[in-house]
Amino acid sequence: MELLVLGGTAFLGREIALTAVARGHRVTCGARGSAEPPPGVDFVRVDRDDEDGLAPLAGHGWGGVIDVARQPGHVRRAVRDLTAAHWTLVSSGNAYADFSSLEQTEDAATLAPLVADAMASDDDYGPAKVACEEAVRAAGPAAVVRSGLIGGAGDWSGRTGYWPWRFAHPVGPEVVVPDDLDFPCAMIDVRDLAAWIVSLAERQVEGVFNATGTTTDLRSVLDAAARVVAGSSARPRAVPVERLRELGIDHWMGPQSLPLWIDDADWRGFATMDTRRARAEGLVTRPLEETLADALAWEEARTEPRPCGLTDEEERRVLTAL
Repeated sequence: MELLVLGGTAFLGREIALTAVARGHRVTCGARGSAEPPPGVDFVRVDRDDEDGLAPLAGHGWGGVIDVARQPGHVRRAVRDLTAAHWTLVSSGNAYADFSSLEQTEDAATLAPLVADAMASDDDYGPAKVACEEAVRAAGPAAVVRSGLIGGAGDWSGRTGYWPWRFAHPVGPEVVVPDDLDFPCAMIDVRDLAAWIVSLAERQVEGVFNATGTTTDLRSVLDAAARVVAGSSARPRAVPVERLRELGIDHWMGPQSLPLWIDDADWRGFATMDTRRARAEGLVTRPLEETLADALAWEEARTEPRPCGLTDEEERRVLTAL
């Protein structure tokens, strides 16, 4: 199968390309080239911000196109300029309009699609993904994969690697955690998601699918990160949410944050989705501990500052303030 991966040089896109090559497909990656192309692919440098940026890939009948784009204009131009027997779009659970309930199905209401071709800010991410979905589904046979949090090796955001890394490197006998240990959590290993996406393209499956791991809670994630993955004797120190706010500690992602948790009841179900449709179509997800272990190994190899969680100095400051 001649497969075009739009992106294909970083994290999920790279894993998709590597998986497809390993399965014997001829894979072309079309991307800016800001990251090293995976071995075994044909790499074509494209700038999707340009109106005719996909010209080097046009005029070819692709067996399948897999697109990880977030900008609607990128996807609109792709379906306009490229010919493919099947499209697969990696969308996001952010497409949904409400996260107050757990494990919503693919039939739940989505946000209004973004009209513009480019996001003005990260606040447009959900509407942008909905617009990308609409463009692909109008183009012909297509699978839309609404992914949850993607974890494991290569998680540049640091969300899935922070807790095993922090328990592996505590600043003392305790590790700061939010006092909301029942918060619902889920993640999907990048390898599992990539393998399943390639399978959808191979079989030219059509439809909309939620894709994430089994729903668990923050307590279970922390226990797996500490005891199973990091082998740590450090104890979680559950800090009241109000105190975390007073100390300027954020949630979910980014600097000075405690990831995988959201301090907002309206977003309590954000990480979870009903995946029965995807699993009926062949999605298989590995144990959480394997994903956390790979994320920890990747974190240990980082050379740049971590983009997520608390630094050692911030961790000490919070513990001292308690």
